[in-house]
Amino acid sequence: IIMAVKPQVMAEAAGSIAAAVQAHGSLVISIAAGVTIASMQARLGPDAAIVRCMPNTPALVGCGASGLFANDNTSGRQREFAQLVLSAVGVTCWVDSEPELDAITALSGSGPAYFFLLTEAIIDAGIALGLSRETATLLATQTGLGAARMALESDVDLVELRRRVTSPGGTTERAIQSFEADDLRGVVARAMRAASDRAVEMSKEMG
Repeated sequence: IIMAVKPQVMAEAAGSIAAAVQAHGSLVISIAAGVTIASMQARLGPDAAIVRCMPNTPALVGCGASGLFANDNTSGRQREFAQLVLSAVGVTCWVDSEPELDAITALSGSGPAYFFLLTEAIIDAGIALGLSRETATLLATQTGLGAARMALESDVDLVELRRRVTSPGGTTERAIQSFEADDLRGVVARAMRAASDRAVEMSKEMG
């Protein structure tokens, strides 16, 4: 059973299927943000096999990234099934503890919005430099796609890939120096911490 409902209605939805889950020993896969396994077990029963999942919106185009955590009631076969289901829309990654899903929420769950925002900024900067919106949008989005594919398919890490693009004394080096001077890494770290903290708050609010 895949529970793809808003967190606010999860309690009611879980209660409505509890009898069936208990009678058939069904696996429950939840993609409701902020709803802990403990709160779901309180409504589905202590023996319920539950996999909690944090997917992201690129799953809509088959390029999603999902974090998964299973409770102790979940068998190896059920874990394999959950992974098979989520792998149909992208990559999957199991974590060893439920709190790690808060970090995954901050990284890949909210991550697409970060890339959209950065791409917006690149497009706006390109327009300010004289490009048309159409040209800036095409080049910025394709550059993002190309860079992501290089990162996934290359046998070297991101630092080396960046180094290869950054010629000493060149234009890329000047841009990177500006990013570093403005503490881009710190900005990203603080934003992701804020997202993670909010994920923790939501878990408490949902009970």
